[in-house]
Amino acid sequence: MRILAKDLKKAAEDGKKDVTLSGWVHRIRELGALSFIVLRDRSGLVQLVLDKKYDALTLESVITVIGEAALNEKAPGGAELRVSSLECLSRAAADLPFQVNGDVTKTGLEAILDNRSLSLRNPAIRAIFKTQATIIEAFCEYLRKQDFTEIKTSKIVSGGTEGGTNLFEVEYFDRKVYLAQSPQCYKQTLVASGLERVFEVAQAYRAEKHDTPRHLNEYVSLDVEMGFIESEKELIELEKGLLAYIFEEVIRKNSAELELWAKNGASAPEPASVSKAPIIPYEEALKIANVESSKKNGARIFDINPDAERYVCDWALREYGIDLVFVNEFPRRHRPFYTYPLDAIRTMSFDALFRGVEITSGGRRQHEYEAQLEALSRFGVKLESMEDYLAIFKYGCPPHGGFAIGLERLTAKIFGLSNVKEASLFPRDRRRVTP
Repeated sequence: MRILAKDLKKAAEDGKKDVTLSGWVHRIRELGALSFIVLRDRSGLVQLVLDKKYDALTLESVITVIGEAALNEKAPGGAELRVSSLECLSRAAADLPFQVNGDVTKTGLEAILDNRSLSLRNPAIRAIFKTQATIIEAFCEYLRKQDFTEIKTSKIVSGGTEGGTNLFEVEYFDRKVYLAQSPQCYKQTLVASGLERVFEVAQAYRAEKHDTPRHLNEYVSLDVEMGFIESEKELIELEKGLLAYIFEEVIRKNSAELELWAKNGASAPEPASVSKAPIIPYEEALKIANVESSKKNGARIFDINPDAERYVCDWALREYGIDLVFVNEFPRRHRPFYTYPLDAIRTMSFDALFRGVEITSGGRRQHEYEAQLEALSRFGVKLESMEDYLAIFKYGCPPHGGFAIGLERLTAKIFGLSNVKEASLFPRDRRRVTP
């Protein structure tokens, strides 16, 4: 029976002689009459010792070996397998486009993405997505414990709740439809249905012509919506608890994965520090950003732009010990029509900024039918295009709100990645639709 690389030391301690391992040839080294192969499987690396050479064997070939487990403190994992038989299940071509077992930071991003089936074999790259799986798992676990119901909503829609821009058009039988920008309308529908608290993990699509290290045209959105709230501050407190739990689970489960990116500064904040993250109004955040910018002889800042996000997070790290900030009370001109007003100028909305990048946008929503009609008119949205949306409120809807966390951005900031595409398995941008 096959065992994993991580279990070889236990097999050696138990004196197992007929141990089977299977995986990929990560490295080959020959020393005299002996050959040393580092085998890689989903659990890690293990050293194989062979008393003969296998000239036809290539890096990344898939093999199965049988042998005796032996303790060796110098070997990966503290044990090695002294091989008695080897079978090559699939021989890899010798012309690898880059060194899979090397330092991926020395390989260009385009080469990594163009050869995704190979680059995902690199332990450091795979570590990103193993940790990302923990983030998703923790997100779902925490919300279930808070009595949220998981939902799955359609990604084919007739229009956008945020307006007709930034939508990907799709041919759908005899008419045009679009890929959903967010599950906003559906989340609100399900809160109004009586579920009250819902969440979803799913793709979202934005037809934005950005070409920056922080944007994707298809990304994974971690969406939350809850009923019977009074302000956005209840949502912020929910997200603080949620992020603290995510960071706790990442630290508990993925310390080895973070260590592979230590030189990038990969780390998750201490969970206890999340509660200290400040909540500051939009206008105050602008003032802080301008003070920080002036210290660096930077230009005056008139909006919460990427420079402002970095400055405000730097300030929070210095003042509160965590580079996480919740900026609330955004002006109405900066928020969608459905955002609940705090007054004539401000809204009950917020962004979460983490390590210099916005990872969350959210807020309380309008829940009254007549107020929605007024807001639609004010924002110039045609009523006939929003009939299904308005039906949510026509027949009674509780005060509610929600937010969405960008999975790839959160992952990238934990690992210290310079481009959000590195945190997407198969990123889609203006030019990339393969592999």
